[in-house]
Amino acid sequence: MIDSKVSEDVKNYYGKVLSTNEDLKTTACCAIEAVPEHIKPILSKVHDEVMAKFYGCGSPIPPELEGRTVLDLGSGSGRDCFVFSKMVGPKGRVIGVDMTDEQIAVANKYVDFHTEMFGFVSPNVEFRKSYIEDLRSVDIADNSMDIVTSNCVLNLSTDKEKVFEEIFRVLKPGGELFFSDVFSDRRISKDLADDPVLRGECLGGAMYIEDFRRLLNRLGCSDYRFVSTSKLEVTDQDVARKVGHISFYSNTVRAFKLNLEDRCEDYGQVAYYQGTLPESPHSFILDDHHEFFKGRPMLVCSNTARMISETRFAKHFKIVGDESTHYGLFDCVPIQVSSGSPAGISGACC
Repeated sequence: MIDSKVSEDVKNYYGKVLSTNEDLKTTACCAIEAVPEHIKPILSKVHDEVMAKFYGCGSPIPPELEGRTVLDLGSGSGRDCFVFSKMVGPKGRVIGVDMTDEQIAVANKYVDFHTEMFGFVSPNVEFRKSYIEDLRSVDIADNSMDIVTSNCVLNLSTDKEKVFEEIFRVLKPGGELFFSDVFSDRRISKDLADDPVLRGECLGGAMYIEDFRRLLNRLGCSDYRFVSTSKLEVTDQDVARKVGHISFYSNTVRAFKLNLEDRCEDYGQVAYYQGTLPESPHSFILDDHHEFFKGRPMLVCSNTARMISETRFAKHFKIVGDESTHYGLFDCVPIQVSSGSPAGISGACC
C-alpha cells in the first residue's frame, strides 16, 4: 500500500525543499555514472532549468531506441525524457510519470522548447501526473511499452512490489526494464526509512539487494543483470551519523519480460555480435560480465541467448545452436566483483 505521509514528504522534498540538485546532502541523487559519449551531444541541448532540477543517480539510457515507446517512472523535470525524445525520433513516443506538481510543471514548460530544438514537427513526449504504483490511472495499457526506465526514483516508493508488478504488466513481451537506483547492503530500519531527509535523499527507501532479488523472483523475473555499480558517498555528517555502517550503491539494472530459467544453463550456444548498433560499433555491453565484441564468438547460457535473440537486439546478433542438448550449469559469473560492491551482488544466476 502507498504510505500517504511518506508520499507527501517526498513531494515536499522535491517540490519545495530542493530548489536545484546543489541542495542535496549526499551523492545518492546525483548522476555519478559517466554519461555515454553518444548521449553528451543530446544533453547539451536540454534546457538549463531542466538540468538544474534533475536528481538522478545514473544514466539508464539503453541503445536501439529509434521508433520505440519509452515510459519513464518518476520523470521529474524531464531530463531523461527529453534525451529519450531525441533518441526515439519522430516516430517514437515517450511518456513521463511523476507525482510532484512542481516537477511536472517544469517538464511541461519545456516540451515545445525541446520539440523545436530536436527539429520535430510535433511533440513526441508527454508528462502525466500519477503515483508510479498505479499506472492504470493514467491509461498505461498492458503490454504497451518497449522500455520502462527510472532514474533514482523506485527507492522512494513504499510499495515496491506494486511498482514492479506494474512495470511487468505494461512491458511488451521481450520488453526491457532498464533503471538506475540506490541499493543497500542490509535492510533499512523503520526509523531510518521514515526519516524525511533520508527518504528524500534516496537512502531511507534503498532496496536491500537480496530483497530485490526475491521480489523479482516472486514476480516471475528469474534473471536480471547489473550493468554498473558505484558506491555512494554520504558527505553530510548528520546523515552519515544516522546511517552508521550501512553501505549504499548506485546500480544500473536491466531485466527483460522473458521466460527465463532461475539458473544459467549450458546448451552449447554461441553468440556473435554483428556490430550494427550505431551507439556500439565495436562492442556491446549487456551487463557487467558480458561484453560482446564485433565478430568474436562468445559462449553464452540460454538466458543470455534469449536476452539478445528474443528482444529488440535480435537483429544485431547471430546465435549458433539451440536448446536441444543440455550440458549442465553454465559458469556465468562476473569477470570481477568490484571492491565497492556488496557481497553477492549479482542477478539471479549471474
